[in-house]
Amino acid sequence: MKKDKSGDDIPASQRIDAYIADLDDWRGDLLARIRDIFHDSDDEIIEEWKWMGSPVWSHTGIIAVGNAHKGKVKLTFQQGAHLDDQHNLFNAGLGGKQWRAIDYFEEDELDDAALKDLIITAIKYNISKNKK
Repeated sequence: MKKDKSGDDIPASQRIDAYIADLDDWRGDLLARIRDIFHDSDDEIIEEWKWMGSPVWSHTGIIAVGNAHKGKVKLTFQQGAHLDDQHNLFNAGLGGKQWRAIDYFEEDELDDAALKDLIITAIKYNISKNKK
């Protein structure tokens, strides 16, 4: 197991568990559901802990970063600009050349199936990009 920059041997999955547990409101519940959708989307999803405290889900490259902010949960897809967002989930960072994000607010409904489709699309993109 690699040590992170702090020198700790704590696995990313445990760090993410703690991050979610520390969110004692709707954001923790939502982030836990999002995490489950990632794992339901593909058996080869890898959890990482990057950038001084961000949960990251990868498969043949980074898929997305999840963060809880005041008043929202932001799910940022690294290759979002290259993905077919057939359910129109992206609602933030739309002007960028690579990253696209979904900002979830407390009153928003999470469409599990649509998010799973987007995750699978991102995985397929990562695989095709890395075959070149």
